[in-house]
Amino acid sequence: MNRTLALASALAAVITPAASLAQVTGASNPASSTTQATTAAPAPVAPQAMPAKIAIIEYEQVAAATNEGQRALEEVQTKYQPKKAALDALAAEIDTLQKQLQSAPANLPEDERATRVRTLDVKQKQYQRDAEDASNAYNADVQEAIGKVAQKLGPVVMKYVQQNGYTMLLDNNGQQQGGLTLMWAPGTDISKEVVDAYNASSGVAAPAPSAPSPSRSAAPAARPRTSK
Repeated sequence: MNRTLALASALAAVITPAASLAQVTGASNPASSTTQATTAAPAPVAPQAMPAKIAIIEYEQVAAATNEGQRALEEVQTKYQPKKAALDALAAEIDTLQKQLQSAPANLPEDERATRVRTLDVKQKQYQRDAEDASNAYNADVQEAIGKVAQKLGPVVMKYVQQNGYTMLLDNNGQQQGGLTLMWAPGTDISKEVVDAYNASSGVAAPAPSAPSPSRSAAPAARPRTSK
């Protein structure tokens, strides 16, 4: 019996340190104590910033520069030629009345002088009304004509941007907010390339070289001198 007790004590002395060592190892390595087959999660990869390739365009100017846009502007200008001629004639009449009033003799009766002044004032006010109406109508027709071309210009612009690897398209329309221009990023002006591409796809021939290039903002009117 003493041999049995001694053997049990010896076995206990051997097993206990091994068990303690296993517990210590498991505590220092939690992964092995749970699931050794589980691999560590890969470290997240930091995103890399891709350089932007920016294209710049001003839709209205490009639309007006196309062959179709130039023809549309010429049609608007032709439409308002009669009104411009009438305003030019009224401006010449006002100029003549002003010169006659300024060169009138000093002994001109007051009632006749007053009549001339009233006539001149009526003509000037008529001119201002007619010129303002014509200018507003002219500019509205120009915006409508250019707007129609600009709408058809969109697909051509997007196709060019995609084919040439641009990542951003900015419309440099010149609008300002708080005194600062909204367009700030550097980029490549693609206006000429888009005009050429649109002309090729539209099939509209260029206007005759002798035809003057119409202005989008100029109203068909001249300003007469005001009487002093």
